Amino acid sequence: MFDTLSDRLAATFKNLRGKGRLSEADIDATAREIRIALLEADVALPVVRAFIANVKERARGVEVSQALNPAQQVVKIVNEELVSILGGETRRLRFAKTAPTVIMLAGLQGAGKTTLAGKLGLWLKGQGHSPLLVACDLQRPNAVNQLSVVADRAGVAVYAPEPGNGVGDPVQVAKDSIEYARSKQYDVVVVDTAGRLGIDQELMQQAADIRDAVSPDEILFVVDAMIGQDAVNTAEAFRDGVGFDGVVLSKLDGDARGGAALSIAHVTGKQIMFASNGEKLDEFDAFHPDRMASRILDMGDLLTLIEQAEKTFSQEEAAKMASKLASSKGKDFTLDDFLAQMEQVRKMGSISKLLGMLPGMGQIKDQINNIDERDVDRTAAIIKSMTPKERAEPTIINGSRRARIAKGSGVEVSAVKNLVERFFEARKMMSKMAQGGGMPGMPGMPGMGGGPGRQKKQVKQAKGKRKSGNPMKRKAEEQAAAARREQAAQGGAFGLPAQEDKSFELPDEFKKFMG
Repeated sequence: MFDTLSDRLAATFKNLRGKGRLSEADIDATAREIRIALLEADVALPVVRAFIANVKERARGVEVSQALNPAQQVVKIVNEELVSILGGETRRLRFAKTAPTVIMLAGLQGAGKTTLAGKLGLWLKGQGHSPLLVACDLQRPNAVNQLSVVADRAGVAVYAPEPGNGVGDPVQVAKDSIEYARSKQYDVVVVDTAGRLGIDQELMQQAADIRDAVSPDEILFVVDAMIGQDAVNTAEAFRDGVGFDGVVLSKLDGDARGGAALSIAHVTGKQIMFASNGEKLDEFDAFHPDRMASRILDMGDLLTLIEQAEKTFSQEEAAKMASKLASSKGKDFTLDDFLAQMEQVRKMGSISKLLGMLPGMGQIKDQINNIDERDVDRTAAIIKSMTPKERAEPTIINGSRRARIAKGSGVEVSAVKNLVERFFEARKMMSKMAQGGGMPGMPGMPGMGGGPGRQKKQVKQAKGKRKSGNPMKRKAEEQAAAARREQAAQGGAFGLPAQEDKSFELPDEFKKFMG
């Protein structure tokens, strides 16, 4: 969603590289480019003005003028200001002291409240809670049925005593759901309310009545990140009419400009708490302003990537794989292990999304977007077409076996050959890293594939004594050397004169040197 904004900001900062000092003109030009980038991304005008004013004021201050690298300091300032307009620190859910905690969802029709209720329920379940979804949207056709289906997919309970489609009292359903949750030991109640195509009095009154009936601990305003500047107007209307405690962004995986999402926290004073970035129920997580700012500036989001990896990979499996790679040059690591690792990475989500979380990946965005996710499935099909012995010992795969595997997996014979060759190369590299060798191909560097002793020490040749380039000085040096040789020839130990020679005198140059 923020690709265009990221590209414009990256191009702006590129112009600052290599400058040891920033002039007023440089700061003004940079601020102008950032302003254009934010306006093109559909960020609200008051937010842009405040953002640019803060950046310019700080860029002209001491922190940039005395910095070793002013350009990097400006990037740091922009990053911190982006974090600020996105809400500053991460806002967590407030839970009631006595269960159940009541969370009410509000927003316009089509914002994605019902689907988001299922996502929030699955997220709460993963946090160790037992949530109950309550169907209070009794106006929209099939809204109750949709919530039941979503709750079933998420594996959470649903309370839907009324059929909906215009039948039933949503306020009474909300009130009864609290007692039902207490009796069934549910510790969180998520109330899905009705929406409208636009702001009207009936919508606001119903939302206010439900709020008064259940006294929610959190009211979350769900906003479609793709609807543009109207998101800000709707948020202000809900804030004044019903009130809300936090914002949830849906459809962040869209290709709209999305700048309105950057504006909501600043305009309403309420922080963004959650973000939905896909259609699947697990593509939903807490919103971290600092991580989103890093993504916009193409600095990556390694913390989220690590968290996803920790959810998918178990410590025991990781240790087991590491021991296989470290032993006997990695020969214990088989194609079965390779397949298991690949499937675990696939569980983390789309390969292109995972790569997009790495720093600097914005520069190869087109290549990442062109990644064919089906390549993973083809690789899995090839491995599964092998016999257990072939997976354990890929070296036995000859021409006839390759032909059989290719026929079984529906690929060319060359694809099977390439997979086996890539497996051997990858196993060799990973084994070297697991054994502490670091990256291969970097000899002589500790931790980078070579260690001490990898390269033969070069014996330095002793250099002869340098002669002065001054003819007078060189002549004097030659005379002194001749005198020393003459004294040594007369029997002085180590070139020193014999004790009997009372007429020994230092050369004039040495007398001057000695004072």
